[in-house]
Amino acid sequence: MRNPVWVMAATLLAMSGPAVAAEVTVLSAARIHTMETAQPKVQAMAFDESGRILALGSTDALLKRYPKAQRIDAGQATVIPGLIDAHAHVSGLGMTMLSADLVDAASKQEVLQRLQAFEKQLPAGAWLIGRGWDQNDWPEKTFPTAADLDAAFPDRPVWLERIDGHAGWANTAAMRGVKRDLSGDWQPDGGRIERDARKQPTGIFVDGAMALVDQSRPPMDEATAERALSLGMQSAVEHGLTGVHDAGVSLAELKRYQRLADRGAMPLRITAMADGNSDALESLCRDGLYTHPSGRLQMRTVKLYADGALGSRGAAMLKEYSDDHGNLGLMVMSPEQIAVAVAKAKRCKVQVATHAIGDRGNHVVLEAYAKALRGEAATTDHRWRIEHAQVLSPQDLPRLAQLHVIASMQPTHATSDMPWAQDRVGPQRIIGAYAWRQLRDSGARLALGSDFPVESVDPRFGLYAAATRADAQGLPAGGWFPQEKLTAFEALRGFTLDAAYAGFAEAQVGSLAIGKRADFVVLSEDPLAISPSGLRNLTVQATYVDGEAVYKAK
Repeated sequence: MRNPVWVMAATLLAMSGPAVAAEVTVLSAARIHTMETAQPKVQAMAFDESGRILALGSTDALLKRYPKAQRIDAGQATVIPGLIDAHAHVSGLGMTMLSADLVDAASKQEVLQRLQAFEKQLPAGAWLIGRGWDQNDWPEKTFPTAADLDAAFPDRPVWLERIDGHAGWANTAAMRGVKRDLSGDWQPDGGRIERDARKQPTGIFVDGAMALVDQSRPPMDEATAERALSLGMQSAVEHGLTGVHDAGVSLAELKRYQRLADRGAMPLRITAMADGNSDALESLCRDGLYTHPSGRLQMRTVKLYADGALGSRGAAMLKEYSDDHGNLGLMVMSPEQIAVAVAKAKRCKVQVATHAIGDRGNHVVLEAYAKALRGEAATTDHRWRIEHAQVLSPQDLPRLAQLHVIASMQPTHATSDMPWAQDRVGPQRIIGAYAWRQLRDSGARLALGSDFPVESVDPRFGLYAAATRADAQGLPAGGWFPQEKLTAFEALRGFTLDAAYAGFAEAQVGSLAIGKRADFVVLSEDPLAISPSGLRNLTVQATYVDGEAVYKAK
């Protein structure tokens, strides 16, 4: 009996001497969604040995046209274009696999238990690093302190990143390594040190303050840093991703990617964003936009930071937090610094992508973009982006479309934040938060992603969240602010063609069309035919990049 999940047959060319594999492959499936308006659904696709699509159509027509082709018969499966995560952190994902995993820990006690288990594999004196804690998941819902860690780890330095990467939790041993006195009233630029009534640090460092502890850590060796990239990329392809926009890559990390690409060790495409107004941006200005000959790596974008995150109350707000009176959040870069960096990027023809979560952060970015574009927004192909665009004032929401600014958004942020987001911003401001439908209907283009490891690397969770606005249990019934839902097609487009467009790559990937790359995913189910509630549980049979399988399910 034919295996209903995966059937492959090869036809070899008859030649004098050893047989040689055909140069053309024809893949057939129950349906292939191309994401192309002119030919939205076909049965078969032909591509050459370089991974370039040659033809699409019916199975019979393509087999007749290419009678000696290698055959891939996916049976009753559905094929879609390769999924692209428009905002993520590959090294961060890899490092979570090399450090203590604190995601979904339901209490401080559970955090300590996980840390104590992880510590057993560490040598004496090594720092204990972890990521993923979220005080919003704990009964008390308040920031922890160094004292919570000190009893279990009196001597070993412990440094734990919050789930969003915008706050860190240190024990006393870790704070001893900081080179300056942490007590008093002073605060670092773009950050906040939480202090007690005696003006002593509690162990929580928000946004720009995190660098104080990070800089006191022993530097990571190159082998570990490269391994983190490899682990992150492998996890991505296992979940159906063929591309990732890596949001914030240093020049040193770009060189690690280059070494991997030179060795043919990149299983997917990386669109790297330079990490702010630093060495990587300088290299783009000096040497021009970068593309690796393999087509698997490019850098043509700079990632800037306007503000912090909502979960740690660091997102910059126009008015105080509804649940923290007097707190307006944090600007990580001042409006002046943002304006300087944006102007520099424009001079160098570098795409700008700016992290902005609070309504003040978004307003400052839109002002900077409008000033730099000076009426050219509609006539230049700038494709500038706002990363997250999470809380927008009614006045600013339509400006993204007006300025031709891409909203790079992460659907699972909404479903993760919904238990507490309205507490942060109140009943009026929440209407302009996670406003996918309003933005799309205004004419703005939505590029969708996950922000992994802040959220899961799995794009199926993003498709599900976009179409249901519900958690894994389907709650709340009907969805959270359901008027902001996307259709399954719109969600899929956000993870394919629109994500490709946001990376200036729509001529190569994002849809399946003649001349484009054969990047695709084989699914057991049809995401455009099932109930949106099933999107979370789609079965990834295989992931292909350039016509080669980079992942196959066992």
